[in-house]
Amino acid sequence: MGTSGDRETSDAQLIERSLVDAEVFAAIFERHAESIHRFLWRRSSGPAVDDLVSDVFLTAFRRRSAYDVTRADARPWLFGIAVNVLRHSHRSEVRRLDRDDRAHRAWIVGPGDDASVTALAGVESDRIRVALDALEDRQRDVLLLLAGPEFSYEEVAQALEIPIGTVRSRASRGRDRLRELLALDGPAGGHDQRPPVPLTEGVAE
Repeated sequence: MGTSGDRETSDAQLIERSLVDAEVFAAIFERHAESIHRFLWRRSSGPAVDDLVSDVFLTAFRRRSAYDVTRADARPWLFGIAVNVLRHSHRSEVRRLDRDDRAHRAWIVGPGDDASVTALAGVESDRIRVALDALEDRQRDVLLLLAGPEFSYEEVAQALEIPIGTVRSRASRGRDRLRELLALDGPAGGHDQRPPVPLTEGVAE
């Protein structure tokens, strides 16, 4: 039987085996619980994290028969479940983002967009939290996965079960909207002299 230390056994193989022997699914927990916990801890109130982790793996266990076993790595699937658990927990995904400066920057800075990093260094964590809370769920979910586990666009598409083009579009619109809310002037990262966009203003589709 494969274990968390037996890396020659893929996640997909373990999940498939767990349909016959449920105890095998424990290896999936052993492999991925730490990264799921870390991801949730940064975005939720501390005392609730263990409950959220449990919810993620209980949900995964119940849905394992529907898992696409052609996908060897279960991380995108598990993190997709984690995003949904966060959304339905009624807790802020961004409450602890100040613990990870790199994650702060990744919300707005896209691949190759290094020029924005300097501008972001002076932006307060509280403002970032408020701005993120003003985004649509679907845009924030994409940025959450790009910034947290640092998934590729393809992995985010797998996690959220949407086309990769939709991932790119939501990431781009989400970053643009964050720049507006934080009064940053476009990809060059210069400060916009206009007043900040009101946080109650609607988000474009």
